[in-house]
Amino acid sequence: MTSEQLINATVTYVKQTLSVAEGGHDWWHIYRVWQLSEKIAISENVDKKVIVLAALLHDIADAKFNNGDDSIGPKLAADFLKSNHVEKSVINHVVAIINNISFAGGNQVREFSSPELDIVQDADRLDALGAIGIARTFNYGGFKNREMYNPAVKPNLNMTKEEYRKSTAPTINHFYEKLLLLKDRMNTETGKRMAAERHRFLELYLEQFYAEWEGER
Repeated sequence: MTSEQLINATVTYVKQTLSVAEGGHDWWHIYRVWQLSEKIAISENVDKKVIVLAALLHDIADAKFNNGDDSIGPKLAADFLKSNHVEKSVINHVVAIINNISFAGGNQVREFSSPELDIVQDADRLDALGAIGIARTFNYGGFKNREMYNPAVKPNLNMTKEEYRKSTAPTINHFYEKLLLLKDRMNTETGKRMAAERHRFLELYLEQFYAEWEGER
């Protein structure tokens, strides 16, 4: 199987697997992370095959949609790659990226590091910023039937991984608990530059949101 055939097979598998996924974590999220990963990788000396496969498979079974089980996604990815006779070193690298890419409260220490992880993680985080990030955040909040905003419920910046996943806080809180923290946690120079622009858009949005909330604009 050529690299192109493998990528095409992976795209088909991901599309089918995520065909009924929540709108912020569907095929189009995967597509955007894939494209961003390729953009960031242009100026980096990395294994492009690992990056593409990891980007395509990184959310094949997001733990928050699987009762918090972090093991399902890596296993599905590994099984798929094995069935397509991908070399073991690539499978292990892709699985390691999937295991370490998540924000999950932001207080976790990565147990694995590689330039490829840096790139795919930056791409995934960029998709949580800017106009797309805002749309995804409110889509998920609606999916979970959460309040948009409640001034009485303050953001919690010191959540454990479990608390973060079980949180039922208003959607606006997520801006402070994750989105606004991402700019300073980017790994690559390209990622940092793109994140700065998207971060500023978040700030402008919140400024407008609060003004409209109080009827000032």
